[in-house]
Amino acid sequence: MTLQDLENNWVKEFPKPLIIAGPCSAESEKQMLETAKRIKETNAEVPIFRAGIWKPRTKPNGFEGVGVIGLNWLKKVKEEYGFKTATEVANAHHVAAALEADVDILWIGARSTVNPFTVQEIAEALKGTEKPVLVKNPVNPDLALWIGALERLLGQEVKNLGVIHRGFSTYQKTKYRNIPNWQIALDFKNQFPNIPMIVDPSHICGNRTGLSAIAQEALNVGYDGAMIETHRNPDEAWSDASQQITPEVLAELINNLQVRNSDISGFDDEMGRHRTLISDLDFQLIEILAQRMKISEKIGTLKKVNNIAIFQPERWKVITEYATQKADETGMSSEFIEKVFKAIHEESIEVQNNI
Repeated sequence: MTLQDLENNWVKEFPKPLIIAGPCSAESEKQMLETAKRIKETNAEVPIFRAGIWKPRTKPNGFEGVGVIGLNWLKKVKEEYGFKTATEVANAHHVAAALEADVDILWIGARSTVNPFTVQEIAEALKGTEKPVLVKNPVNPDLALWIGALERLLGQEVKNLGVIHRGFSTYQKTKYRNIPNWQIALDFKNQFPNIPMIVDPSHICGNRTGLSAIAQEALNVGYDGAMIETHRNPDEAWSDASQQITPEVLAELINNLQVRNSDISGFDDEMGRHRTLISDLDFQLIEILAQRMKISEKIGTLKKVNNIAIFQPERWKVITEYATQKADETGMSSEFIEKVFKAIHEESIEVQNNI
């Protein structure tokens, strides 16, 4: 059996969009029960309550989760408010404890996905489970690692699978905590349309202000739902306070989300005409880029003959300033234009290096 063969019917028992909500970290029984109670009282469709029991931190001596005791609080949430429950597992010990506590859904975090040894340990501990297991994308933009983690789980007969898109780390300063890099997630979705995909706007944004836009953008491209960190008092949260919201704000966010219809019947002719135009423009773009690279080759030859360094910082400065100016004039995103020109520039340098 391959990943393409999976049916993943587990997601069909939940409403769409599937919302997973709850605090970043379990802090106390009172905090867990109050958060769950207030989510329930909003009447928002939230079938799954999440909480971090073990918290991987970048530096030592920080709050790393309450540990096993928090699983009892998750149990109480399930018993008193009827939620399914979910938590992250990062080793075989976590898996054993979570399974014993009958946590309904488990996920593998981004820091774990990046390490095949860790994923293999978790997969072996989960062998044959029928519980849904979700895999967050690795912290670095590596599609093969993401797919590999799922293949390791499938190799241990774990068949109810899903993925969580939580964005990717970057050294650049952006408005996101973890840049979405939508194309990698969409490449995954194109290869495995049968595997449910959830967006994690809390970790993509790193703040409260952009959650709704990211969640809607994900639904616009066919995601199945969102995992949103929700706390009774976000400002007092012991971890990731700035990206958590109250249950009441969560309810408002959910009510404003729109699930898009994937069926284009009724206007498929008009859609087809627009797509034809886009295909034509894409072809022209490729032709223009090919011409540009031929000119880069000539410049590379000149540099080689005259022993000139390939990278010219002043020239790159002129290009980026011009690109930003044209972005403003055309009403396009300067961030997008910069990204495009960086990719073109990197390829030009590669072409000249080959010379």
